[in-house]
Amino acid sequence: MRGILRRTALLTAVVALTAGTATAAEQHKSPAKRPKVAVIGTGGTIAGVSESRVDFQDYQSGKIPISELVGELKPEVNEIADVSTVQFGNKGSGSYSIADFRELTLAVDKALRTNDAAVVTTGTDTMEEFAYWLDLTVRSDKPVILTGAMRPWTVLGTDGPANLYNAIQLAASRKTTCFGSVIMLNDEIQAAREVRKTDALRMDTFNSGASGSLGVVDQERVRINRAPARVEKCGKPGWRTPFDVGGIAAKDLPKVEIAYSYQGAGGEAVKAFADAGADGVVTAGTGAGGISSSMSAARADATKQGVVFASTTRTGSGAVYDAGGEGAVIGAADLTAQKARILLLLSLAKTDDVDKIRGWFTTLGTAEFTSHG
Repeated sequence: MRGILRRTALLTAVVALTAGTATAAEQHKSPAKRPKVAVIGTGGTIAGVSESRVDFQDYQSGKIPISELVGELKPEVNEIADVSTVQFGNKGSGSYSIADFRELTLAVDKALRTNDAAVVTTGTDTMEEFAYWLDLTVRSDKPVILTGAMRPWTVLGTDGPANLYNAIQLAASRKTTCFGSVIMLNDEIQAAREVRKTDALRMDTFNSGASGSLGVVDQERVRINRAPARVEKCGKPGWRTPFDVGGIAAKDLPKVEIAYSYQGAGGEAVKAFADAGADGVVTAGTGAGGISSSMSAARADATKQGVVFASTTRTGSGAVYDAGGEGAVIGAADLTAQKARILLLLSLAKTDDVDKIRGWFTTLGTAEFTSHG
């Protein structure tokens, strides 16, 4: 028995000595350099405050500063990144204007000059528009991750803290370099171009239809299963879109509207948009982009006034292909109406050449890969 005790004591002493040596060695090693991630807050549900811990839908969005949200993730977040915060705004996503979007792009690009990646928190209502705008306008190819929440920060079971932590972890991994903007919610990574909000209340509301997600974040594992088509041009001048908003004044941003078609839809909305000075109109048509005869007549009249149209489907999936040579009506492929509006608006800010805009819709506006070998 005494022999066993002596051996046990000796083993304990060796383990302690080894641990002490390892600790001393660690102290002399230079700490690993953590990636620098800027978190830019714009408000939304993730920054929301509820009156009680069970007010899942009844709350005030955009109330908690982004610095406090990130602060609540410490010390864990300090293990994965050197995080700084920027308070761009603090309100619901639907309260931002296109001029605000322009300023947000400039803020993201500024943050990426001194950081390895950026996370942007937004409300989910128009998150897909935030994401696609940034996808088309940010000049840096460093990772840009958007995240938010379907439940406010202050309720039981909120998804906000996990979404924000995972977004920072994804940004720090730098695995989406050259992907453009992506959305990270509910552990899933989605491409800005394809993702859409599909449910008003559920936490798994965002998906990318037939394209599928880009990957997932499983605890400390970031798994990328596919990439957006734009990675083909990574490191090449063509990776950046023509839409450098630094050269576009806020006052020069065009007016683009959306008209929704339905059984027996009148043409009054299209005519009103044209008469109000709209530079472009997106139609959300039935099936493969069909619109009523009244809307079609109003569209034909509006094109004579110089209004440019993009044609989309209201179905939520599928594509409206461009026939080419159809005047000022452009097929928007599988872009949703709200995303086609973003692309048409930016295109019209650069040119009134419809053929050039059509070219952008069939290249920038597509998710197709072009490599053949």
